[in-house]
Amino acid sequence: MNDKLKELNFRLGSLVIFRDIMKCRTMKSLAKLLEAVCCGSEDTLSQIQAYSDFVSDLYRHNNNLSSYILTLILEDENIYMIRSSHKQEISEKMEKCLMNELESLQLLAELTSEQVRVNIKYDGFLPEWDNTSYDFKKEYMERVENIGRYGYGIYAKYYMFIVKDGNVVPVKYPDEIKLSQLIGYEKQRQMVIDNTVALINNKPASNVLLSGDAGTGKSSSVKAIANEYRDRGLRIIEIRKDQLRDIPVIIDNLSRNPLKFILFIDDLSFAADDDNFGALKAILEGSVSARADNIAIYATSNRRHLVKESFSDRDGDDIHRNDTVQELISLSERFGVNVTFSRPDKNNYLEIVKGLAAQNGLDMPMQELELEAERFAIRKSGGRSPRAAKQFIDRMIASRKENL
Repeated sequence: MNDKLKELNFRLGSLVIFRDIMKCRTMKSLAKLLEAVCCGSEDTLSQIQAYSDFVSDLYRHNNNLSSYILTLILEDENIYMIRSSHKQEISEKMEKCLMNELESLQLLAELTSEQVRVNIKYDGFLPEWDNTSYDFKKEYMERVENIGRYGYGIYAKYYMFIVKDGNVVPVKYPDEIKLSQLIGYEKQRQMVIDNTVALINNKPASNVLLSGDAGTGKSSSVKAIANEYRDRGLRIIEIRKDQLRDIPVIIDNLSRNPLKFILFIDDLSFAADDDNFGALKAILEGSVSARADNIAIYATSNRRHLVKESFSDRDGDDIHRNDTVQELISLSERFGVNVTFSRPDKNNYLEIVKGLAAQNGLDMPMQELELEAERFAIRKSGGRSPRAAKQFIDRMIASRKENL
């Protein structure tokens, strides 16, 4: 049996295309375990510790070794996957290397806990792991063929991201809001959906500005759309206004990625002398680089024209006053799709309330529900809005639970 473990250990050490998976803590633990068990170590305690270290690391993911290794290689950002996604030529030698390594990793994934434990001279309890039968070559080639849906690297593992210190980093616990949870504004939301579907289907898609009153569901709509279409290869990267100058580098890095991306700028507005104004304007115009077909910019704002403008801006000392006004409103015109979310009237507000009540199983007499909802909106400084409706329903549900 030691001969088999030695062979697996040698195969693990000879990885080339999938070499980066050995940076993972669990794979390092597995390599140490094979080394301890198959290389003649007489130190039983060291073998037990190596075994327990590996199982502990594996359990952090799940207790199935086969599933863990398969997921690891499917998400791995390696030279073969990158060249395939870029439609670049792959040599016969690289193809042969890939097939050999997939065979090695499948053999490793089939390693059972019992096959390791029989080589450790210990009769006490050692935890087990599970194995599942997979065809690694078939699974991997299917992933390559559908790379536009799944992606690779962090974009295969996560779908919602932020920018930190100029780098795109994943959001591990994203907002899971769904389109089915949003009530009202169906016409406005459909315009954004249609544009997003065009992006996913490699058809011309526009940058989108969602403007209007606060609390009307602009940001929630964008996030819900990202959630809805993530299985079709859509990813969303949220960018703060002070990070706008990072966008050209982000676009350049993503332009050849097989996935589709929304660069999401929430609550966008500028002062008239804000340097970021010119930066975003240049980005929307394309600047010196060609626009990437797999990327669209979606922004939300409580202001239609994005720039905070005073009367002095209109009537100040600028000789060409009309040019000044046009400059201030020009940014919003550079979004190909402009969608307005206006504050709902009383009837629309109550329809949203009733829809949310039904979704959440809130059973109240209709007249009482409408009366209390309207009172709640009147007391709020923001008045009627989908956000106010959601807050009202949440409060009523909490109140009901307290009285149980």
